[in-house]
Amino acid sequence: MAGVSGVGKTTLARRISEVADVPHTEIDGLFHGPGWTPRADFVEDVARLVAQDAWVTEWQYKPARPLLTARADLLVWLELPFWTTTFPRVVRRTVRRRVRRESLWNGNIEPPLRTIFTDPEHIIRCSVSTRHKYRERLPRVEAEWPALTVVRLRSRRDVERWVSGPLARAVVAG
Repeated sequence: MAGVSGVGKTTLARRISEVADVPHTEIDGLFHGPGWTPRADFVEDVARLVAQDAWVTEWQYKPARPLLTARADLLVWLELPFWTTTFPRVVRRTVRRRVRRESLWNGNIEPPLRTIFTDPEHIIRCSVSTRHKYRERLPRVEAEWPALTVVRLRSRRDVERWVSGPLARAVVAG
């Protein structure tokens, strides 16, 4: 699952996991240690993940992307409209997680909302600043890995059609 923060990668990864009966591992859980520190075993954990026969995860984190790409059969690129779909989604999710003090990976919780103004790595700021990165990255990946199937979904309707159409048919045929 490739796409900017808040686009729905994990949600769609879970759906694919259910439809295809393939385990989903949320890559954020492998990456974030307590206190939002990167886990020392992250790359080794990703290597163990991709050594499995089948898996679904998000295509994130620079050190993980080569491992994921080399072992993937399919890369789904979510490129939903940013300002009308993704941005409101990442804001709602971040506010909800903070207000509810939801425990995320390894006991982390969203930082105070005011940090959006002080932390350049705040998830909402990161989503805005990286919203065009995949338009640069994914064509390079397609060129470098011609055997990798890349499915680009640009709307919620595209997602629903793909999950109920080509994905469902591939699972039945597979």
